[in-house]
Amino acid sequence: MNHFLVVTNKHKDPTFTCTNRIRGYLERHGKQCHIRTGETAETDIPPDTECVIVLGGDGTLLRAARSAADVGVPLIGVNLGTLGYLAEVNSDNLEEALGQLIKDDFKKEKRMMLFGEVVWGKRKDSGQQNSSCALNDIAITRKGSLQIIVFHIYVNGQLLYTCHADGILVATPTGSTGYNLSAGGPIVEPHAELILLTPVCPHSMNARTIVLSAEDAVVIEIGENKKGERQDVEACFDGSVKIAMHTGDKMEIKKAEKVTEMLKLSQDSFVEVLHKKMDVE
Repeated sequence: MNHFLVVTNKHKDPTFTCTNRIRGYLERHGKQCHIRTGETAETDIPPDTECVIVLGGDGTLLRAARSAADVGVPLIGVNLGTLGYLAEVNSDNLEEALGQLIKDDFKKEKRMMLFGEVVWGKRKDSGQQNSSCALNDIAITRKGSLQIIVFHIYVNGQLLYTCHADGILVATPTGSTGYNLSAGGPIVEPHAELILLTPVCPHSMNARTIVLSAEDAVVIEIGENKKGERQDVEACFDGSVKIAMHTGDKMEIKKAEKVTEMLKLSQDSFVEVLHKKMDVE
């Protein structure tokens, strides 16, 4: 590889110490390096980019992943955050990792993404964005005052069940270690192709995560509450792109046609990585 883009989180690297360390190493080895800050949902990726190095935490990587998937460029994360499940590299072994990249000593992993599109209810034209992709998850959660939301969940055109909860998470295997894990969902091997449905704070003793095939089509409809009042919710894609929804609107979710390519440098298996992240003894 010869052309790199470094996407840095300036809140995690405020003096650009680590950013300049990466750029300096690459340029000393005759490579080209561009710098961007990962503050917005979209990243400007130069056309000659062969690899995106994301410097920060999982949130920064997720924002960059959407743009990288659009142009088919692989990415790798350098963790400056806390847990960093998605990051392959730590700052203490940075030069070693960069050396592997410039020698093409890596494997490419394809990660499944989700595509979600809102179908408006009585609104003919909302005038706002109604679709996006997600590497981790699509979260549909209550907006505004504390209230239980009614969700009608359909799979392949059939009603699966009606859920009363603060929200519903639709996650990929990659996203299983994110919000899904915090909401009580299972951890899934990231190379699997599955769709996870996890309720957020369900108003039920029996609510559990439901695991579906990647080929299944999920529709989540926002229902009325028991008083017949309109319910306002917000759909959030990987914590960045947000779409307002309310009673009568539906979110159609399926496996995306595009994928995120991530670079793997170590020989550690998913179980070994999980062991280290969870600090199991």
